[in-house]
Amino acid sequence: MFERSSKTAAAPVDNDLFRERARFAALWERRLSGGRALAETVHARLVERYGEPHRRYHTLDHIRHCLGEFDRAAALMDDPDAVEMALWFHDAVYQSGATDNERRSADLFRQWSEGRADAVFPQRVDDLIMVTTHRDPPTQRDERFIVDIDLSSFGLPWEAFERDGRRIRAECADIDDEIYCPGQLRFLLSLQNRPTFFFTEFFQRRYERIARDNVRRVIKNLHARGYG
Repeated sequence: MFERSSKTAAAPVDNDLFRERARFAALWERRLSGGRALAETVHARLVERYGEPHRRYHTLDHIRHCLGEFDRAAALMDDPDAVEMALWFHDAVYQSGATDNERRSADLFRQWSEGRADAVFPQRVDDLIMVTTHRDPPTQRDERFIVDIDLSSFGLPWEAFERDGRRIRAECADIDDEIYCPGQLRFLLSLQNRPTFFFTEFFQRRYERIARDNVRRVIKNLHARGYG
């Protein structure tokens, strides 16, 4: 299932990565068979994917941000292990402009976890990954939480939010503004037109006002540039 890496040189110690590897291994061992060695191998492969050179926003830093928000809300979830596993995998496959990134990410989780759990947990993780397409409103509690976590960076202060926007745009550098900006505007308007930006009371209390202000500001800038 996994190829052995050809790298032999010792890498510098990354304490954050070491802690994250231990965290992921503990999660894997709680819900999937295969032992710690396999869990650490899976984690290493995920780190490689999130470190792909074409990525600017959908990197390990995005996963770290999501896990930080997850930790604040995990006690309110029905199956926090499934939400956490889905967060680890939800952007494991990412190509700008592709419409099947989430499907391929969910398939990757199923491939790497095949035969290591009963049918319920993998399906639950699959469903949670797929709801991060943001195409349909989430209906279950944990779906609402993972959607809110994935979009929680909209609630960052403007400077950090704008930095993230530049990174997302850099991932799509091969797409002309005439195509990218109208698509961005449609997505932002869909968020703005929701009754609430976030689906859970927890994230509404934390980030609703800031997220709406950030979205309104970007939409205004796009309109000023002649889009919409």
